[in-house]
Amino acid sequence: MRKLDFQEVKDILVGCTILGTGGGGDLNVGIKTVKAAFDDKKEFRMLDFEEINDEDYYVNPYYCGSVNPSKENGKASDEPAYDDALLAVKSLEKYLNIEFHGVVSIEYGGGNTASAMATAAKLGKYIVDCDAAGRAVPELQFSTYNITGQPIYPFCLATQYGDVAVFPTVLNDERAEALSRNMAVVTENKVALADHPIKGSKLKTSVVPSALSYAGTVGKAQREAVEKGEDPIQKIVEAADGYVLFRGKVTRESNWEIKDGFTTGITVIDGIDQYASDNFKIWYRNENMVSWKNDEVFVTCPDLICIVDNKTGYPVTNPNCKEHDEVAVLGFKAHALWRSEKGVKLLNPEFFGFKNVKYVPLETVVKR
Repeated sequence: MRKLDFQEVKDILVGCTILGTGGGGDLNVGIKTVKAAFDDKKEFRMLDFEEINDEDYYVNPYYCGSVNPSKENGKASDEPAYDDALLAVKSLEKYLNIEFHGVVSIEYGGGNTASAMATAAKLGKYIVDCDAAGRAVPELQFSTYNITGQPIYPFCLATQYGDVAVFPTVLNDERAEALSRNMAVVTENKVALADHPIKGSKLKTSVVPSALSYAGTVGKAQREAVEKGEDPIQKIVEAADGYVLFRGKVTRESNWEIKDGFTTGITVIDGIDQYASDNFKIWYRNENMVSWKNDEVFVTCPDLICIVDNKTGYPVTNPNCKEHDEVAVLGFKAHALWRSEKGVKLLNPEFFGFKNVKYVPLETVVKR
């Protein structure tokens, strides 16, 4: 276990957002959330993966809903009347008559990873050095828990108005997604969850290990490259064993819409420098899922398609690409669980309606 300072947490959040495939919540709001917890003298204690206790219980607090354009400095109207994430965790503890030893991040992202970490700090619990996706994902069933057969229930939903609903059981993860999404739709497109209450012995084989430390190295690489005047794109790629897929200028703001609790859109980019004669397109449903280079299918989910500022390497989330923005598109391999037969069957282009578009591993279609 180690105590994290604010810079270490910020590096983790930036790294999670870089690797978050355009989703996972608003980084500005996430940083503001953890800063408030630090200011309130809360401790951020990260439990090493090897320190997970077999008999203790762990939980995943996060938000379900659509993504919206970032607000300047993370100012919100986003601030709930109730701390709904805390409410969800406490309500689930009360229902189960247990106390969770630690908190797990359900997905990478400036918002959801921050929510998990801040919730742990506020409740005096550990944040476990792992993640249940190793990327951001648009629906509840897209988790490594689902791949490994761990149930999502009992789970709790809570809103900023103080509403609470506990589901002792549910048909499957897809049904949990439908129920949660509909509650989000009637609550400003955001609802807090606490789900996958799980014993440490099962947690160890159901998530991406050391995922937060890994993201922290990526965020730190970006920050230090900017501080030293080095190329942050190259340093990010080196830190995460990734690929530069494209560099260019956004040709127009993506045509996006919020529908059925999701933000869906397309980002179009014209190449610069060595990509000057090429074009690139990304389709997203909250997160970047399918890309095309020169109108031919290129990298797809479950591998990671990520957009960052071409000069600073700072992450750009959906739908925040603006016309004339100069960006770099980076690709990273999905964790091995996603590349398993069950993982690919769960998260693939055909699920999103791209018939006859098969997943092909990133490294076989991209040259470094």
